[in-house]
Amino acid sequence: MNLTKGQLKSKDGIDLYSRKDFDGMHAAGRVAAGILDEIVTSVFPGQTTGKIDAIIEELISDKNVVSGTIGYRGYQHASCISVNHVVCHGIPSDKILKEGDILNIDVTVIKDGWYGDTSRMYVAGQPSRKAERLIQVTHDALFKGIEAVKPGKTFGDIGHAIQTYVEESRMSVVRDFCGHGLGRVFHSPPNVLHYGREGTGPRIEEGMFFTIEPMVNLGRPETKVLSDEWTAVTRDKSLSAQFEHAIGVTKDGAEIFTLSPENKFHPTYV
Repeated sequence: MNLTKGQLKSKDGIDLYSRKDFDGMHAAGRVAAGILDEIVTSVFPGQTTGKIDAIIEELISDKNVVSGTIGYRGYQHASCISVNHVVCHGIPSDKILKEGDILNIDVTVIKDGWYGDTSRMYVAGQPSRKAERLIQVTHDALFKGIEAVKPGKTFGDIGHAIQTYVEESRMSVVRDFCGHGLGRVFHSPPNVLHYGREGTGPRIEEGMFFTIEPMVNLGRPETKVLSDEWTAVTRDKSLSAQFEHAIGVTKDGAEIFTLSPENKFHPTYV
């Protein structure tokens, strides 16, 4: 395969990228994941989500990359920080973290025109047993989805793998938000649903780039967006968790662009 963006698309209109493009995505993903490694010690009871975001913005500047979120559709922060029952798109603020709070931190950077997009869970102090199990199930669900990625399979296979695992664990998959294509743009086809039926949806092809980012709730799957038009929360106020990797499809599976350089993707290392 010797392609550049725009030369070839799948029959479903999804961009296919070259081996050289994989290198650009690995470089961008490594920066984003490294930033999430570096902020581990900044998450603790008494800290504010606004301070964490300020640290992230400074790290982005220090690494000579560009934030993918500042200015995106009017958003003004270098990260989304979603605490407890916030599902996604939580806005950093003067909110003070309490003992046992769980939070997803989502960072996107642009390096040499390529987007690195990843998120993971953190804990302020020690989580409850229910929160710890939610984090584990969500983490494992992401990798169930990644394992389902192979040329010739479908995006429905990814969603089915995630949904089956989560529901067998007596939790629910959020259906209002999904993963997405990316590369030299932040969001592009396909929509990567985290639920679905095997054998449905677009065919997966070598050279596709996209995120898988399941959001899992302890309670019901329904969400609502608050009046700020960004923050999504669980309708039943149950805890929610999310993990996100950006990947590229290879001839026999997938490469993860956003692996943690310090092996800190899962929060149980502390």
